[in-house]
Amino acid sequence: MITNAKLLIVEDDLQMQRVYQYFLSEINGLQVAFETKADAILTSVESFKPDVLILDLSLGGQSVHSLIQTFTHQSKIPQIIVLTADESVAVAVHAMRSGAFNYLVKPIEKEAFLVAVDHALEYVESIKELMHLRQRSSPEKQFPNIITHSPAMQNVLRLVGDLAKTDFSVLIQGENGTGKELIARALHQNSRRASRPFVAINCAALPDSLVESELFGYEKGAFTGAGQRHLGKFEQANGGTIFLDEIGDMGILAQSRLLRVLQESEIYRLGGNESIKVDVRVIAATNKNLKEAIQSGQFREDLYYRLSVFPVTIPPLRERREDIIDLLQYFLENYRREDQPVIHDFSHSAIELLKGYNWPGNIRELQNISRRLLLTIENEVVKADDLPMEFRLKTELAEHRTSLVTDDRLAPLTEIERDAIMRTLNYTHHQIVAAAKILGIGRSTLYRKMATYGIHLPDSEA
Repeated sequence: MITNAKLLIVEDDLQMQRVYQYFLSEINGLQVAFETKADAILTSVESFKPDVLILDLSLGGQSVHSLIQTFTHQSKIPQIIVLTADESVAVAVHAMRSGAFNYLVKPIEKEAFLVAVDHALEYVESIKELMHLRQRSSPEKQFPNIITHSPAMQNVLRLVGDLAKTDFSVLIQGENGTGKELIARALHQNSRRASRPFVAINCAALPDSLVESELFGYEKGAFTGAGQRHLGKFEQANGGTIFLDEIGDMGILAQSRLLRVLQESEIYRLGGNESIKVDVRVIAATNKNLKEAIQSGQFREDLYYRLSVFPVTIPPLRERREDIIDLLQYFLENYRREDQPVIHDFSHSAIELLKGYNWPGNIRELQNISRRLLLTIENEVVKADDLPMEFRLKTELAEHRTSLVTDDRLAPLTEIERDAIMRTLNYTHHQIVAAAKILGIGRSTLYRKMATYGIHLPDSEA
C-alpha cells in the first residue's frame, strides 16, 4: 500500500462514520477524513487530496459522472468507490461506466469494504509507479546526453527508447552530421546489452578488399601478411552491438555476407571453414536514399528490409531550429579551455542569424562554429559580427536583392548576379576560394563569370 495514503468518505451519519473508522483501523498508515455535505465534496477533495474517495449515492448532489469530469481538470484524481442500496445496483454500474473504480452494496460488510479499499489503494500505487517509470524514461531523463526541445527529435527519442528494449536490427537514416552514431550509442546504452561491447565501423572508410576481413576476421595464412588469426568486428562485438556506419557504401559482396549473418547469426572468418555463432545486435546508418540505391542495383533489397524493421530518421538541424542555441551553448561550455572567456549569452541579431542559417553540415558544423567562436571572440556575449562571414553575407545579399526588386523597376538577373559577385569579392578581400564557397560555385565558374561581367581583381591580387 502507498505510504501515507489518504481516504475521504462522504458520510453524514455519525454512527456509520464510527463503523468505517473501526473497519479501517486494520490498515496502518492510512489517513481518513469525512465529509458530511454532498455539495462540499469538491472543496474537500481539493484541500485533502485523497487517493480514494468513498461516496454514498443516496446523499444526492453532483452525479459521479459530473464529479469525474471535474476531477480530470485537477492535478490529483481520486479513485471513487460508490455505495448504493441493493435496488440501486444499476445506478452503481452506470457510475462505474462513467469512471468509478468500484461499488459496494449496503449494508456494507467489513471484509468486502476492506478488500475494495485495498484494491483501490493498490491501483493508485500502480498508477504512481507507472508515472514514475514514464518520467524516468522520458527523453530528457533517458537520454541526458542528447540536448533537444524539438518535437520532431523528441519523437525520435521516444522511438529509440522503445527500440532499446528490443533486439531488432535498426536502420538510422539522416544527413551527414545529424548525430547518427550518438543515437546508435543511445540505443545500445539503454538496452540489455549495455554492459557488453559497442563496436563501430565506418563502411565508407574501408576499401572493398578489406571490408570482409574487418567485419568477419581471418585465419592465419588467409592471405599474404596474415601472420596470425584476427577476430573481426562481429566477434569483437559478441554479446553487444555492432554499428555499421555509412552502410550504403558497402559493396554488394559484403552485403551478401552481412545478410547471412543477420539470417543465421553466424560468421565465417576469411580463409576458414568453421561457422562461428555470434550474438550481436546490428545497428546500421546511412545518409543515402537506400531505396534509390536498390533501384540502381547498388544495394540489396532483402538486406534493406532485414535492417529496416524499425527505421529511425533523424531530422536535420534546419528542422529543429529551437535546439540551435542550446546545442551551441553546450558545445561552447564543453570545448572551452580555462583561459578562454565564458560565453553566456547571444545578441538578438546573432540568434536571428544562427536560426536563419540553413546548416548544411548540421550538428557537426555547429560544433565547428563553437570551436571557432572560442578562438576568435573576447567577449562574453556572441554578437552578429562574431559569426563567420557566410552567416552575415547571405543576409546582406538577401537584403540587397530585395532592394533591387522595387515597385517601379525589376533589375535584370545579370545585374543581380554581378552585384552578388562584387559584394562577395569585396567581403572576402578578393579571395577567390572563399568567395566561390560562399556563392556555391566552383573557382573556374567564378573566374568565367568575372570575365563575362568585366570584374577584375586588384593588380596586387590578380
